[in-house]
Amino acid sequence: MKFFHLSDLHIGKRIHEFSMLEDQKYILNQILQAADEEQPDGVLLAGDIYDKAVPTAEAVQVFDGFLQGLVERSIPVFLINGNHDSAERLAFGAGWMGRSGIHIAPLYDGSVQSIRMEDAYGTVCIHLLPFLRPALVRHALEERAEEVVDYPSALALAMSQVTLDPKERNILVAHQFATGAQRCDSEELQVGTIDQIPVSLFDAFDYVALGHIHSPQKVGKETVRYCGTPLKYSFSEAGQEKSITVVELLEKGNTKVRTIELHPLHDLRKIKGTYLEVTARSFYENSSCEDYLQITLTDEEDVVDGLAKLRTIYPNLIRLEYDNRRTKENMEIESSDPAQRKSELELFQEFYELQNNQPMSGQQEAYVRQLIQELKE
Repeated sequence: MKFFHLSDLHIGKRIHEFSMLEDQKYILNQILQAADEEQPDGVLLAGDIYDKAVPTAEAVQVFDGFLQGLVERSIPVFLINGNHDSAERLAFGAGWMGRSGIHIAPLYDGSVQSIRMEDAYGTVCIHLLPFLRPALVRHALEERAEEVVDYPSALALAMSQVTLDPKERNILVAHQFATGAQRCDSEELQVGTIDQIPVSLFDAFDYVALGHIHSPQKVGKETVRYCGTPLKYSFSEAGQEKSITVVELLEKGNTKVRTIELHPLHDLRKIKGTYLEVTARSFYENSSCEDYLQITLTDEEDVVDGLAKLRTIYPNLIRLEYDNRRTKENMEIESSDPAQRKSELELFQEFYELQNNQPMSGQQEAYVRQLIQELKE
């Protein structure tokens, strides 16, 4: 039995002021085209369908079109909510949608929905575990709430409610942070590592389709995987190749994993050079100027209105940075002595210098001093 493993679509996402909806529609159509070629038996969607708990009407329409495309191809969907989704909104209509092959994990009540499918090798059981936080597990399993003290104990308790037949092939769809996974800048981070769970919790499954981490990777073993986002959502992902993860379950114990490369409407890239270099026709004529870009200029002097000027060539320029003597200087400021009293102006000056790698000008200092005085009055 063959499945597409997808996650973290983040439909409706914006990168700075740029909407990604057209790029997302394009990549979802590309996934449908891949489905025509591969003929998967199902699609595993491991959470973060939308970028916001209350998605825009346009974002809902884009996802609705994708689901319609899968239903028209008679490809079942197995879907859970992620931390960016509203579980209540995503589960709306789950009962009748299941009859059309769109299986959405219901609101978590302590149990885990399981769907069974049959092929020549027997039964494949797909378990849908929505995104969980400790408080939700305590509420759902109130009689055992004292066992939940952190993320690992919460997930361990939730997983203990899953009934597995070890003779069957079992797939888990989940949206959590497994210990050992490498994160990207575009993910929503918890403080420290409090949301990590041990990958050993997944040992009983033949394949674990994970969402939440944006970089495609295995965790611990080949059959516990993050498929990553279908698009790049931060410049920390600029060097990655995005893909569809394809998992094939043959007889029990024989699971094969491969990927299908995805090609975006607009790539997300970094380029570097002097202003004259990056604006030379020979530099950009053989590349796509429509890509989402971070440009790092190496000029010693800042280019006046550099962002606006560069956007005449690179209209989707997202970020402009400089790499020169000024930015390379070590501008770290020693931590303030707690016993040392500093004025509001001094504290703001330190903050400004940390953020901009240069001190405030006299005009800026005078403005801030006046503003502080007005606030005090």
